[in-house]
Order: sequence, then structure tokens, then C-alpha cells
Amino acid sequence: MGASFMGRALATVAVKLGHDVMVSNSGGPDTLFSLVGTLGVKLGTVEEAAAFGNIVVVAIPSRAYRSLSADLLAGKVVVDANNYYPQRDGHIAELDSQETTTSQLLADHLMQSKVVKAFNAIVARDIETDGRPSGSADRRAHPIAGDDAAAKAVIAGLVEQIGFNVVDVGQLSEGWRFQANTPAYCVRLDAAGLRKALAAA
Repeated sequence: MGASFMGRALATVAVKLGHDVMVSNSGGPDTLFSLVGTLGVKLGTVEEAAAFGNIVVVAIPSRAYRSLSADLLAGKVVVDANNYYPQRDGHIAELDSQETTTSQLLADHLMQSKVVKAFNAIVARDIETDGRPSGSADRRAHPIAGDDAAAKAVIAGLVEQIGFNVVDVGQLSEGWRFQANTPAYCVRLDAAGLRKALAAA
């Protein structure tokens, strides 16, 4: 859900890996017609995408998280790829006071979904260019966080498949360690370097 740079980058690599992908945005399928030919994805409404995907990636402005239907996403593994930028999203009091995180807000809203924070701490173009085979000496690491172990295992598998080593940061409440303006945010690091950056947050 969301066809910005991040949504398109993830769709591109997922299709290349053989996944069946549907892309949606708030503007509707007619605004995305060019993606069918260029990326080879399916297009749908937000409702259709929610029904389609076993994994649903949410790549929308943080301010719009309440627009997502909790009923439509019930039982789904939902990836929170969002970041909070007050200059774009306006001020969200709970995030400004650091009493919660974007992923916890989303999880509280989608109470019947299994939310995993991932793909927020990497530049979209790097998803397409930085993946390496397992065991590569220069393989980049990527952090994930979540409260459901099974859901995290699913997303960890996807991250590994795309070409990155996974660093499990723990519960969703620890997701702040790789949000914007932290040492681990959008920096190319191996697993050891990423763990050090996360600890320094």
C-alpha cells in the first residue's frame, strides 16, 4: 500500500524474486497504470490489495495510518515501512513526546494484524542495488522489529531473500533505534556495524 519510491522499489525486487505483487495507493489503480508494463505488478484498490496480499507493506505518510482499515487487514502480516517527518506529517503528539513509535501507533490501530517494522531504514534505490547473495563479505544488514515471532520470521526471510542480513532489534517498542535521525538510519553497515549503531541510538 503506497506507490512512492519505497513501494515501487520493494515491488520491483519482489517481482524479480518471483513473488506475485499488487500495488495500490489512495489515488486508485488508474493513477498507477504505467507500473504494469514497467514492473509487471498487478494494480488494485486499497481494499483489493488488503485482500490480495499475505504480506502487506504499508509505505504511506505516517499521518495517514488511521486511513487503513483494521478489518481489511485483520490477520495479515503488515510491514511498517514508514518514518515520521513532522515537516510532512504535521506534529503527532505521541511521537513528539517519544511515548510511542510509528509502528506501535500502527499496531494499536491494526489490533488484529501482526505488525513488523522493516524497510524504513534504507533508501529506496538501495533496496534495488545493495542486495548480495548470502555469505557475501560485503553483505549489508537491515534491522527489523516486532512483537510476533512468527511474523518476524516471515519478514526476516523476505529481507534475506532480497539480499540483506537481518538484525532483529526486538519488540516494536525498540523500533525507535532505527528511525530517522539515528545512527542506524539509512547507513550501509554490516551486521556488526549495525548492532553497534543501534546500541548507540
